[in-house]
Amino acid sequence: MKRFYGFDLGDAESAIALLEKNSEIPPTILEIEGVRSFITAYAALSDGTLLIGENACYAKDAKKRRIRFKSRFLKDRAVEQDIRSFAAGVLGQLYSSGNLLRNDDSSCFYIGCPAGWNLNDRERYRSIFERVGYPPVKIISESRAALVSACQSKHLQIGYNILVQPTLVVDIGSSTTDFAYINHGKEVEIQTGGEVYLGGGVMDELLLNYAIDHSGNPQKIRKIFEESEPWKNYCEFACRRLKEKYYSDIEYFRDHECRESVLIRHTFPPVRLSIEMNASIADYIENGSSSRLEGSSFREVFLASLRNVRKSITGAAPQLLFLTGGVSKMPGIRQWCTEVFPDTIVITGAEPEFSVARGLSWTGRIDEELREFRKDIEDLNNTSVTEDIVKEHINDLYKDVVDTMTKPIIRNAVIPVFKRWRSGEINKLTDTNEALEAEIAAYLRTDEARELMVEPISTWLKPIAEKLEEYTEPICIKHHVPYTALSLKSYMKVSDIDVKINAKDVFAVEEITWLIDSIISIIVGLLCGGSGVALIASGPTGIFAGMMISILVLALGKEKMEELLLKTDLPRPLRKMLPKNTIDSRLDVIASEVRTNLYHTLENEKNEEITERLISEISSQIEECLTKMAEVVEIPLG
Repeated sequence: MKRFYGFDLGDAESAIALLEKNSEIPPTILEIEGVRSFITAYAALSDGTLLIGENACYAKDAKKRRIRFKSRFLKDRAVEQDIRSFAAGVLGQLYSSGNLLRNDDSSCFYIGCPAGWNLNDRERYRSIFERVGYPPVKIISESRAALVSACQSKHLQIGYNILVQPTLVVDIGSSTTDFAYINHGKEVEIQTGGEVYLGGGVMDELLLNYAIDHSGNPQKIRKIFEESEPWKNYCEFACRRLKEKYYSDIEYFRDHECRESVLIRHTFPPVRLSIEMNASIADYIENGSSSRLEGSSFREVFLASLRNVRKSITGAAPQLLFLTGGVSKMPGIRQWCTEVFPDTIVITGAEPEFSVARGLSWTGRIDEELREFRKDIEDLNNTSVTEDIVKEHINDLYKDVVDTMTKPIIRNAVIPVFKRWRSGEINKLTDTNEALEAEIAAYLRTDEARELMVEPISTWLKPIAEKLEEYTEPICIKHHVPYTALSLKSYMKVSDIDVKINAKDVFAVEEITWLIDSIISIIVGLLCGGSGVALIASGPTGIFAGMMISILVLALGKEKMEELLLKTDLPRPLRKMLPKNTIDSRLDVIASEVRTNLYHTLENEKNEEITERLISEISSQIEECLTKMAEVVEIPLG
């Protein structure tokens, strides 16, 4: 795709943005009917002509006219036809103006919807545009589009930081206010997420009522509005534009007039309606009660919605609150947000009324770039690069893990088994083999063993991460992604390391067998002593036992004697000649000898099948980790 259109179809007004794939210029807001923000209205004339925008509001020979229909999409299936007609009129305008070429297979449309719409609603909405004949369409939540706009905005200069900070997006439309809580770039469901039926249209109505009440012909104007809904809506739009004009520069309008005159041509002579904005009127439309809000004010309902959102957020409180929509220019809105979220930074764009349209087109280009980015990551994962790097360093992993785990294994698995042999619970030393295998295997599956593994694995991964960056950095450069986005070094923390290797996978069955044999030979050595004299307690019985072992060594030789000792069911009193703390006190010596044996075994006699399986598993986890890291870079698009 080369051109990405963002279509913010609002209930009151709509806007379309266009972004070229390789352009350095921000999205351009296209003019429809000569204006960048056009009224969401259409009219079908008796001669078959389809009008949209402001012209549709007061065309005299209209057979059918519809205004403010999007807000009824979830409630009234007939609205699908209204959206279809309006969308067809917009498409025709884009073709006639040359802003979109017919049969253009290099363009796509990203169209916004409220965050509260489910997948079925979104698909139903998307199919409307598809049937009209739009290029490929994807439906994106308006709050997410606003977030993308914030991330891309040079005016805000927050870049990717917004994706790693809990953020609340508040999109204030003409009919609804949309809330979306986003944490680490992912939208988190909140109870008040989606639509709250509170929009700037409430204040437009209040301003219009105020203007009518203070006009010279209130009864006549109300009668006209009863007869002509289009003229009523047209005057509401005039109120809306004047309101937004006032809030865009309140300081200026403290000393200057903010007024507009609308000539209502429904009767002859036409009736003139004067609309004004000042501080006292602003207070009225913000705090005055509205029948649409069941007697509450805009301020009261907005604050109540914010408080409900705050209660619904179970994660971290938002550090950023991003406001979008024309109403967000109101200072009161920012003050109310700060009242509910006092520790949150409230931000808004330079033209918040176009944030969603721009964000939608940005989303389209980002989606395309990420498709290519993900493909490059996938291609890297499909090579043997990761496996080769892991294989080159696998012996270091064995050594690091042996260094870390030998003492804990002896302390938590071996010593308890030999204490059971010493007490007579296990008959012969040869019987300890099965018990040791079970105890060691069980210990290697414990949380304690897994926690002990984190540090050596983290240390071992660092040179792998450095090697891997030789391949990931070019991908980041190609797609204008920060180098750290795919850096295992920057991503990796001891506390939340994602590459998990269980000790039982390193000490696989064959390795456990060697470990047991190694430990048993050392323990027998302890019993026999270096010169054939048992390390036993002092006293006549101990001296006698030592003499007997010495005689056996002389008669059979040391190896035969040790073999006999392993297979003999020694009397319990003789076993107890080995003090309880003998193995504990010799732990360092035992661990050193076991490590030496294991180094030799793992280096020279390890099972290649196990090693290959371990390499494959670790490589897969690293590749999965890279994929997850790539997802962190992505702007959420779902």
